[in-house]
Amino acid sequence: MGQRSRRRMLPTALSTIKGSIVRERTITIAQQEIAYAESEGTGRAVVLVHGNSSSSRVWRPLLEGPFGQRYRCLALDLPGHGRSARHERPEDYSIRSYASLLAAFATALDARDAVVAGWSLGGHIVLEAASRLPEAAGFFLFGAPPVGGLADFGKAFLPNPAVQTGFTGDVDAATALSYAQSFLAPGSDVPTAELVADILATDGAARVGLWACLGSGDFTDEVEIVSRLAQPLAVVQGEGEQLVSLDYLRAVAAPSLWRGAVQVMTGAGHAPHVEAPADFARVLGEFVADVTP
Repeated sequence: MGQRSRRRMLPTALSTIKGSIVRERTITIAQQEIAYAESEGTGRAVVLVHGNSSSSRVWRPLLEGPFGQRYRCLALDLPGHGRSARHERPEDYSIRSYASLLAAFATALDARDAVVAGWSLGGHIVLEAASRLPEAAGFFLFGAPPVGGLADFGKAFLPNPAVQTGFTGDVDAATALSYAQSFLAPGSDVPTAELVADILATDGAARVGLWACLGSGDFTDEVEIVSRLAQPLAVVQGEGEQLVSLDYLRAVAAPSLWRGAVQVMTGAGHAPHVEAPADFARVLGEFVADVTP
Protein backbone atom coordinates (compact mmCIF):
# COMPACT_ATOMS: atom_id res chain seq x y z
CA MET A 1 0.00 0.00 0.00
CA GLY A 2 2.87 2.33 0.85
CA GLN A 3 4.49 1.66 -2.54
CA ARG A 4 1.47 3.12 -4.31
CA SER A 5 1.61 6.30 -2.22
CA ARG A 6 3.66 9.36 -2.99
CA ARG A 7 4.17 12.38 -0.74
CA ARG A 8 5.35 15.89 -1.51
CA MET A 9 5.45 19.11 0.50
CA LEU A 10 3.78 22.16 -0.94
CA PRO A 11 6.07 25.20 -1.12
CA THR A 12 4.19 27.00 1.67
CA ALA A 13 4.34 26.46 5.42
CA LEU A 14 2.15 28.53 7.71
CA SER A 15 3.81 30.16 10.72
CA THR A 16 1.38 30.65 13.57
CA ILE A 17 1.12 31.88 17.12
CA LYS A 18 3.90 31.00 19.55
CA GLY A 19 6.10 29.93 16.64
CA SER A 20 4.03 26.87 15.83
CA ILE A 21 4.20 25.68 12.23
CA VAL A 22 1.56 23.78 10.32
CA ARG A 23 2.70 22.36 7.00
CA GLU A 24 0.34 21.73 4.11
CA ARG A 25 1.24 18.68 2.05
CA THR A 26 -0.24 16.31 -0.49
CA ILE A 27 0.04 12.58 -0.93
CA THR A 28 -1.13 10.35 -3.76
CA ILE A 29 -2.94 7.23 -2.63
CA ALA A 30 -4.31 4.79 -5.21
CA GLN A 31 -4.05 7.53 -7.86
CA GLN A 32 -6.05 9.95 -5.70
CA GLU A 33 -4.39 13.21 -4.64
CA ILE A 34 -5.10 13.83 -0.97
CA ALA A 35 -4.23 17.06 0.83
CA TYR A 36 -3.41 17.12 4.50
CA ALA A 37 -1.99 19.35 7.21
CA GLU A 38 0.75 18.26 9.60
CA SER A 39 1.68 19.91 12.88
CA GLU A 40 5.20 20.31 14.17
CA GLY A 41 4.85 17.94 17.13
CA THR A 42 6.93 14.78 17.28
CA GLY A 43 4.95 12.84 19.90
CA ARG A 44 2.38 10.15 19.20
CA ALA A 45 0.64 10.54 15.85
CA VAL A 46 -2.97 11.70 15.97
CA VAL A 47 -4.94 11.28 12.73
CA LEU A 48 -7.88 13.67 12.40
CA VAL A 49 -10.85 13.05 10.10
CA HIS A 50 -13.27 15.91 9.46
CA GLY A 51 -17.00 15.75 8.86
CA ASN A 52 -19.36 16.04 5.92
CA SER A 53 -18.83 19.19 3.80
CA SER A 54 -15.89 20.28 5.93
CA SER A 55 -12.10 20.16 5.63
CA SER A 56 -8.88 19.89 7.62
CA ARG A 57 -9.23 23.62 8.31
CA VAL A 58 -11.55 22.85 11.26
CA TRP A 59 -8.60 21.30 13.09
CA ARG A 60 -6.40 24.41 12.82
CA PRO A 61 -6.76 25.53 16.47
CA LEU A 62 -5.66 22.05 17.56
CA LEU A 63 -2.70 21.90 15.18
CA GLU A 64 -1.54 25.43 15.90
CA GLY A 65 -1.79 25.23 19.68
CA PRO A 66 0.11 23.35 22.39
CA PHE A 67 -1.52 20.05 21.38
CA GLY A 68 -0.09 20.26 17.86
CA GLN A 69 3.26 21.34 19.22
CA ARG A 70 3.43 18.18 21.31
CA TYR A 71 1.79 15.55 19.09
CA ARG A 72 2.24 14.77 15.40
CA CYS A 73 -1.19 15.74 14.12
CA LEU A 74 -2.19 14.62 10.63
CA ALA A 75 -5.43 16.16 9.37
CA LEU A 76 -6.50 15.02 5.91
CA ASP A 77 -9.01 16.46 3.46
CA LEU A 78 -11.37 13.73 2.29
CA PRO A 79 -11.82 13.45 -1.50
CA GLY A 80 -14.03 16.24 -2.81
CA HIS A 81 -13.39 18.31 0.31
CA GLY A 82 -10.88 21.05 1.07
CA ARG A 83 -7.80 20.87 -1.16
CA SER A 84 -8.14 17.19 -2.09
CA ALA A 85 -9.04 16.13 -5.60
CA ARG A 86 -12.60 15.14 -6.42
CA HIS A 87 -13.62 11.61 -7.27
CA GLU A 88 -14.42 11.07 -10.92
CA ARG A 89 -17.31 8.71 -10.06
CA PRO A 90 -19.99 9.77 -7.56
CA GLU A 91 -20.34 6.18 -6.35
CA ASP A 92 -16.79 6.39 -4.95
CA TYR A 93 -18.06 8.79 -2.30
CA SER A 94 -18.96 6.07 0.18
CA ILE A 95 -18.19 5.14 3.78
CA ARG A 96 -16.24 2.06 2.66
CA SER A 97 -14.19 4.03 0.14
CA TYR A 98 -13.35 6.71 2.68
CA ALA A 99 -12.38 4.02 5.20
CA SER A 100 -10.02 2.36 2.72
CA LEU A 101 -8.42 5.74 2.09
CA LEU A 102 -8.02 6.44 5.81
CA ALA A 103 -6.28 3.12 6.43
CA ALA A 104 -3.97 3.69 3.46
CA PHE A 105 -3.27 7.25 4.64
CA ALA A 106 -2.22 6.06 8.10
CA THR A 107 0.00 3.37 6.60
CA ALA A 108 1.65 5.67 4.07
CA LEU A 109 2.49 8.26 6.73
CA ASP A 110 3.82 5.72 9.22
CA ALA A 111 0.94 6.44 11.60
CA ARG A 112 -0.48 2.93 12.01
CA ASP A 113 -0.23 3.24 15.81
CA ALA A 114 -1.92 6.65 15.91
CA VAL A 115 -4.87 7.76 17.94
CA VAL A 116 -7.54 8.20 15.26
CA ALA A 117 -10.15 10.89 15.86
CA GLY A 118 -13.25 11.47 13.76
CA TRP A 119 -15.89 14.17 13.81
CA SER A 120 -19.42 13.45 12.52
CA LEU A 121 -19.01 11.68 9.15
CA GLY A 122 -15.34 11.33 10.07
CA GLY A 123 -16.30 9.30 13.13
CA HIS A 124 -18.34 6.88 11.05
CA ILE A 125 -15.39 6.54 8.68
CA VAL A 126 -13.11 5.79 11.64
CA LEU A 127 -15.42 3.00 12.81
CA GLU A 128 -15.60 1.52 9.31
CA ALA A 129 -11.79 1.59 9.14
CA ALA A 130 -11.20 0.20 12.64
CA SER A 131 -10.61 -3.39 11.51
CA ARG A 132 -8.00 -2.12 9.05
CA LEU A 133 -6.19 -0.22 11.80
CA PRO A 134 -5.31 -3.01 14.25
CA GLU A 135 -2.27 -1.15 15.58
CA ALA A 136 -4.16 2.07 16.36
CA ALA A 137 -3.70 3.13 19.98
CA GLY A 138 -7.31 4.21 20.32
CA PHE A 139 -10.30 5.83 18.66
CA PHE A 140 -11.89 9.16 19.56
CA LEU A 141 -15.36 9.96 18.21
CA PHE A 142 -17.69 12.94 18.51
CA GLY A 143 -20.84 13.80 16.63
CA ALA A 144 -20.88 10.24 15.31
CA PRO A 145 -23.38 7.90 16.99
CA PRO A 146 -22.66 4.24 16.08
CA VAL A 147 -25.58 2.87 14.07
CA GLY A 148 -26.35 -0.75 13.30
CA GLY A 149 -28.41 -0.02 10.20
CA LEU A 150 -30.99 2.30 8.71
CA ALA A 151 -33.48 1.55 11.49
CA ASP A 152 -31.21 3.23 14.04
CA PHE A 153 -31.03 6.62 12.32
CA GLY A 154 -34.32 7.88 13.75
CA LYS A 155 -33.10 7.12 17.28
CA ALA A 156 -29.47 8.17 16.87
CA PHE A 157 -30.10 11.58 15.33
CA LEU A 158 -32.30 14.42 16.53
CA PRO A 159 -34.94 15.83 14.17
CA ASN A 160 -33.33 18.85 12.53
CA PRO A 161 -34.19 20.03 9.00
CA ALA A 162 -30.60 21.15 8.42
CA VAL A 163 -29.49 17.51 8.30
CA GLN A 164 -30.85 17.10 4.78
CA THR A 165 -28.36 19.67 3.50
CA GLY A 166 -25.62 17.13 4.14
CA PHE A 167 -27.10 14.95 1.39
CA THR A 168 -27.99 17.68 -1.13
CA GLY A 169 -25.85 18.30 -4.20
CA ASP A 170 -26.49 21.99 -4.87
CA VAL A 171 -26.30 24.20 -1.79
CA ASP A 172 -26.64 27.98 -1.81
CA ALA A 173 -25.12 30.41 0.71
CA ALA A 174 -28.23 30.74 2.87
CA THR A 175 -28.67 26.98 3.12
CA ALA A 176 -24.98 26.54 3.90
CA LEU A 177 -25.29 29.06 6.73
CA SER A 178 -28.23 27.17 8.26
CA TYR A 179 -26.28 23.93 8.00
CA ALA A 180 -23.21 25.50 9.64
CA GLN A 181 -25.34 26.90 12.47
CA SER A 182 -26.65 23.41 13.20
CA PHE A 183 -23.05 22.41 14.02
CA LEU A 184 -22.99 24.88 16.92
CA ALA A 185 -24.85 25.08 20.20
CA PRO A 186 -28.04 27.17 20.03
CA GLY A 187 -27.27 30.86 20.38
CA SER A 188 -23.55 30.37 19.77
CA ASP A 189 -21.58 33.44 18.69
CA VAL A 190 -18.80 31.39 17.10
CA PRO A 191 -18.10 32.75 13.57
CA THR A 192 -19.45 30.53 10.81
CA ALA A 193 -17.66 32.02 7.78
CA GLU A 194 -15.08 29.24 7.45
CA LEU A 195 -17.65 26.51 8.04
CA VAL A 196 -19.86 28.00 5.32
CA ALA A 197 -16.92 28.36 2.92
CA ASP A 198 -16.05 24.67 3.34
CA ILE A 199 -19.67 23.62 2.77
CA LEU A 200 -19.86 25.64 -0.45
CA ALA A 201 -16.47 24.38 -1.66
CA THR A 202 -17.32 20.69 -1.18
CA ASP A 203 -18.12 18.65 -4.28
CA GLY A 204 -21.90 18.31 -4.28
CA ALA A 205 -21.49 14.79 -5.64
CA ALA A 206 -19.88 13.85 -2.31
CA ARG A 207 -23.10 14.66 -0.46
CA VAL A 208 -25.26 12.88 -3.04
CA GLY A 209 -22.96 9.86 -3.01
CA LEU A 210 -23.08 9.69 0.77
CA TRP A 211 -26.89 9.69 0.69
CA ALA A 212 -26.88 6.83 -1.83
CA CYS A 213 -24.40 4.91 0.33
CA LEU A 214 -26.46 5.29 3.48
CA GLY A 215 -29.75 4.65 1.71
CA SER A 216 -28.50 1.34 0.39
CA GLY A 217 -27.09 0.32 3.76
CA ASP A 218 -23.61 0.08 2.29
CA PHE A 219 -21.73 0.30 5.58
CA THR A 220 -20.74 -2.11 8.33
CA ASP A 221 -22.83 -2.50 11.48
CA GLU A 222 -21.16 0.11 13.71
CA VAL A 223 -22.89 -1.09 16.88
CA GLU A 224 -21.30 -4.49 16.29
CA ILE A 225 -17.91 -2.87 15.64
CA VAL A 226 -18.08 -0.96 18.92
CA SER A 227 -19.18 -4.04 20.85
CA ARG A 228 -16.08 -5.94 19.70
CA LEU A 229 -13.53 -3.13 19.67
CA ALA A 230 -10.32 -4.09 21.43
CA GLN A 231 -8.80 -0.62 21.58
CA PRO A 232 -9.97 2.15 23.93
CA LEU A 233 -12.84 4.19 22.50
CA ALA A 234 -13.58 7.75 23.59
CA VAL A 235 -17.02 9.15 22.81
CA VAL A 236 -17.57 12.88 23.31
CA GLN A 237 -20.75 14.93 22.99
CA GLY A 238 -21.34 18.67 23.19
CA GLU A 239 -23.92 19.64 25.79
CA GLY A 240 -25.68 21.82 23.21
CA GLU A 241 -25.65 19.18 20.46
CA GLN A 242 -28.44 19.78 17.91
CA LEU A 243 -27.97 16.70 15.74
CA VAL A 244 -27.08 13.64 17.86
CA SER A 245 -29.10 12.05 20.67
CA LEU A 246 -27.19 11.73 23.94
CA ASP A 247 -29.69 9.17 25.23
CA TYR A 248 -28.96 6.97 22.22
CA LEU A 249 -25.20 7.29 22.69
CA ARG A 250 -25.43 6.31 26.33
CA ALA A 251 -27.42 3.20 25.43
CA VAL A 252 -24.83 1.83 22.97
CA ALA A 253 -22.88 -1.08 24.46
CA ALA A 254 -19.20 -0.20 24.29
CA PRO A 255 -17.03 -2.44 26.49
CA SER A 256 -13.85 -0.45 25.79
CA LEU A 257 -15.49 2.95 26.39
CA TRP A 258 -12.98 5.40 27.85
CA ARG A 259 -13.78 6.26 31.47
CA GLY A 260 -16.89 4.09 31.18
CA ALA A 261 -19.11 6.92 29.97
CA VAL A 262 -19.81 9.40 27.19
CA GLN A 263 -17.85 12.56 27.93
CA VAL A 264 -20.11 15.64 27.78
CA MET A 265 -18.50 19.00 27.03
CA THR A 266 -20.17 22.19 28.17
CA GLY A 267 -20.23 25.28 25.96
CA ALA A 268 -20.35 23.28 22.75
CA GLY A 269 -22.68 21.57 20.30
CA HIS A 270 -21.87 19.29 17.38
CA ALA A 271 -18.43 20.85 16.82
CA PRO A 272 -16.62 21.20 20.18
CA HIS A 273 -13.25 21.40 18.43
CA VAL A 274 -14.48 24.64 16.84
CA GLU A 275 -16.60 26.01 19.69
CA ALA A 276 -14.38 25.19 22.67
CA PRO A 277 -10.95 24.40 21.20
CA ALA A 278 -8.99 24.65 24.45
CA ASP A 279 -11.33 22.32 26.34
CA PHE A 280 -11.44 19.96 23.36
CA ALA A 281 -7.64 19.83 23.20
CA ARG A 282 -7.54 19.06 26.93
CA VAL A 283 -9.98 16.14 26.63
CA LEU A 284 -8.29 14.70 23.56
CA GLY A 285 -4.90 15.16 25.21
CA GLU A 286 -6.05 13.24 28.28
CA PHE A 287 -7.21 10.39 26.08
CA VAL A 288 -3.93 10.31 24.14
CA ALA A 289 -2.00 10.28 27.41
CA ASP A 290 -4.14 7.44 28.79
CA VAL A 291 -3.54 5.20 25.76
CA THR A 292 0.16 5.98 25.48
CA PRO A 293 2.42 3.64 27.46
